[in-house]
Amino acid sequence: MTGARPAPRRGRPGHDQTAVLRAAIELFNRQGYDATSMGDLAAELGLTKSAIYHHVPSKAHLLQEALDEALGHLSAVLDEARRDTGRTAYERLRSAVEGSVRVLVDHLPAVTLLLRVRGNSDAELEALRRRRRIDDELAELVAAAVAEGALRDDLPPDLISRLLFGTVNSLAEWVRPQGRYDAGELASAITAMAFDGLARR
Repeated sequence: MTGARPAPRRGRPGHDQTAVLRAAIELFNRQGYDATSMGDLAAELGLTKSAIYHHVPSKAHLLQEALDEALGHLSAVLDEARRDTGRTAYERLRSAVEGSVRVLVDHLPAVTLLLRVRGNSDAELEALRRRRRIDDELAELVAAAVAEGALRDDLPPDLISRLLFGTVNSLAEWVRPQGRYDAGELASAITAMAFDGLARR
């Protein structure tokens, strides 16, 4: 993400924009974005429908903020891995996968919403474009690790990338906040499973 985001604006007493966003993401995931109204969000927060607009300008703004949260953190993980030229591509690829798991667990509601985006609005279309760019960046790391001889070369890099991200994204179906496994355990388990299977022997 580029540029500094302005500090959260205070809304009416008892709520700020962060609290409103958290409630909106929960409702979007529970009911679907299109099926959720600003009136639903106001009721969830114990506000009147008109009062909710003291906190946020629109439902579309909340969707954009939620998608930016997920995509911003995922992009940062890939950017860091690509810039870290002091390590091999294989090491950077493992780091990117581990970091992606941590982002999913730490920002589970926002990432879950991102994974449900279908391109029904400008914000969703932009989110899909950014997701494709992240996929491409991971595929580039896979290709570099193959070129190093660290990964098997009989599978296309873009397929490996999709399988890796597919494994990470599947966590959204069953991981729960304060669940049995923390982010570190999940990151270690997934990378061990994926890379032990991919490493050339």
